[in-house]
Amino acid sequence: METTVIILWVYIALLIAGGLMGFIKAKSKASIIASTVFAIPLILAAVDVIPATAADILLAGLTIMFGAKYIRSWKFMPGGMMGIASLVAFVLRLLLQSPTP
Repeated sequence: METTVIILWVYIALLIAGGLMGFIKAKSKASIIASTVFAIPLILAAVDVIPATAADILLAGLTIMFGAKYIRSWKFMPGGMMGIASLVAFVLRLLLQSPTP
């Protein structure tokens, strides 16, 4: 399994765990729904059903979304942490992708 795919699976696990925590702690149905909706295309990219570039685009969008949420609230959890996790996953995937001929 490629390193970029492992990074994606770790991020998917964090995303789903965050949604579950939001649901358990705050009874937030929106949290579990949003994490599931965003996790599905990432899973499809991890198993090569859709192109890997779709995962990169989604990671970039999630980085912006979580970063904006952190800036609006100034609360590290969940916006700050997930913003950093999204950025790290995005940058690592870009740096570790093998160049296409």
